[in-house]
Amino acid sequence: MELEKLSGVALGKEIRSGHITPTEVIKYFQTRIETRDPSLHAFTYTRFDDAFSVAKALEQKLAAGEEVGPLAGVPVGLKDFLPSKKGWTNSHGGVKSLIREDVEDSMFYIAAREAGAIAVGKTNAPAFAFRGTCDNHLYGPTGNPFNTEYNSGGSSGGSAAAVADGMLPISEGSDGGGSIRIPSSWCGCFGFKASVGTIPSICRPDGWTATHPYCFNGAITRTVEDSALMLNYMARYNPRDPLSLDHGKRDFLELMKKPIRDWKIAFTTDFDIFPVEKEVEEIVTKAAKKLELAGAHIEPVHFSFPHTFNEYAELWCRSISIDTSIDLEMWKREGLDLVRDHREELPEEFIYWNEKAFASTVMDYRYFNDLRTEILDAQQDVFDHYDIILSPVTICPPVKNAKDHNTLGPKEVNGQKVDPLIGYCETFLENFTGNPAASVPAGLTKDGLPVGLQIVGKEFRDEDVFAVAKTFEDIAPWNYEIPYGRKV
Repeated sequence: MELEKLSGVALGKEIRSGHITPTEVIKYFQTRIETRDPSLHAFTYTRFDDAFSVAKALEQKLAAGEEVGPLAGVPVGLKDFLPSKKGWTNSHGGVKSLIREDVEDSMFYIAAREAGAIAVGKTNAPAFAFRGTCDNHLYGPTGNPFNTEYNSGGSSGGSAAAVADGMLPISEGSDGGGSIRIPSSWCGCFGFKASVGTIPSICRPDGWTATHPYCFNGAITRTVEDSALMLNYMARYNPRDPLSLDHGKRDFLELMKKPIRDWKIAFTTDFDIFPVEKEVEEIVTKAAKKLELAGAHIEPVHFSFPHTFNEYAELWCRSISIDTSIDLEMWKREGLDLVRDHREELPEEFIYWNEKAFASTVMDYRYFNDLRTEILDAQQDVFDHYDIILSPVTICPPVKNAKDHNTLGPKEVNGQKVDPLIGYCETFLENFTGNPAASVPAGLTKDGLPVGLQIVGKEFRDEDVFAVAKTFEDIAPWNYEIPYGRKV
């Protein structure tokens, strides 16, 4: 049985039916990871000793006929960025001086554990998740399973690469500017960023840390069904998150089956501000039209953004640096001056924007909120008349890995200057507003590299995104064979 081709839901069924044991599953994926990851660098470390202990305990529960979750025995990965499993370690995305023990469990891990899944290791990410590529000075770049000379996308690039290459069916992502959707797009996976308030985020000592822009925990999967199942476990109310909302119990496995006939769907390739490579535009346009087979009405629309995409990208770079510049100052007061004593561990771009954020004035923060409001209004003008917005995830295909462990996005597209940290991604707009959004595989370039279609829903309408994604998956299945046949 080729377990790497099974979804998490399908693998869980095989385990619960007794066709294969949890320890056999963990051993299978251990062998696959140890064989394939050296040429991909998706993992920063693995913990199969922990995984086997959990698998053996699960086998006892199965033998006793005890109730287990739908993902019982299914291996998952955790992102090596912020804490995600107590007792393990994280590196803040490949920063050696910041390797420290996880003091809390992430919402993804809590949900995966409740569903019966077993964590097997941590996956690669860039320093402080501060870019749309996956590379850092400690672990290096994560290659793209479709062509390892190219990057997997970021910041959750290790997770997306591991899922795409069949080393895991499900892995953790986090999304502050597109960090779930970008690597999902470049690796041919499904990635969903929830609406603000859907998945609780408990930050301390500042409970509002993950709000400028909105940052989200989530899952990267190969199927919409796996993602819907994970959201069933992740979506919950928690009063310790000041933005958490009580929507009641929603079954996204059922809600994703909702027909989209007669839905009005807005389509844009560029939001009227982004330069987009022609091949990406063609692939995404062709993909969007497929939803007409389900009875949806796909219509091109225009947006009224007053500023340029680079101005919004720079706004993202400055605003997301607010919390990290505070972190740097707090560590300095504790005796750890990263910029002074460990500058070689940090990308220069990260240092630049943190200095800009730390030097910001009160009026700079007013400017941030003014532009954020512009984005909200321009998008809502469209949502006043449409149910969903479709766009490319990125304006270009995957980029090649740099040799200096500092892979960036393109600096120019179609003759226009592009911010190489996030400016090539049409994703960060939704982190300013908090709308739910997903990436579905739209097709492959002539060079065989994946391109993603972004699905954006109205605020708090996560189920609508799933309905469109599932419909698209049924119409245009994306079970690419290329990664599984990758030679190692």
